Amino acid sequence: MSETNYFKQLYDIDVRAKTKQKNGLNYLSWAAAWAEVKKIHPDATYTVYEQTLNFCPDGITPWQKRPWFDDGKTGWVKTGVTINGIEHIEQLPIMDFKNKAIPAENITSTEANKSIQRSLTKACARHGVGLYIFEGEDLPEEAKAANALQAEVMDLIKKKSALSEATKAKVAGICKESLAEENGDPRLCEDNDKLKELKKKLMAVRKVPDKK
Repeated sequence: MSETNYFKQLYDIDVRAKTKQKNGLNYLSWAAAWAEVKKIHPDATYTVYEQTLNFCPDGITPWQKRPWFDDGKTGWVKTGVTINGIEHIEQLPIMDFKNKAIPAENITSTEANKSIQRSLTKACARHGVGLYIFEGEDLPEEAKAANALQAEVMDLIKKKSALSEATKAKVAGICKESLAEENGDPRLCEDNDKLKELKKKLMAVRKVPDKK
């Protein structure tokens, strides 16, 4: 197992440009999440768990399985992603386009497959990939405002840091000074006032020429 903190390595990947919005929530595609995982951990694997339905006593008919579960009322899928020998499992309800649970008798393989893809994305997030995207789900307005500020600050950091290496160093210094308790990482800060002040400082940063 690598000595590197693999969770932090995956968490630090910026996948916001690959997200889409649906019903007010941010979504990262399964393909994008898995691609980021495999770039760094090519030996990573995933599992789609299946429910056993019945078995024929004659020993000839095989076990009947399907890639989703139900309790007679609603259904759900179960997936697991294994990285560095660690498996994180995600269970997700099978829902319609309004994010409402589909009655068990109405579930089709199409809806189940969509939920499997969503579930695998969240399983990847448990390992770090895009986890900060899901941190905004079902949060109060104040927390959502903090998430929006975090995104704005991260965009500023990216834009200002691209100006020059000297500017990048200056930006890093401002972040560490402003967010000492969060080790300079805006994504770990939930204080709106601190984020607003940091945003103000970053907006005032001008290009610093690199030393020749």
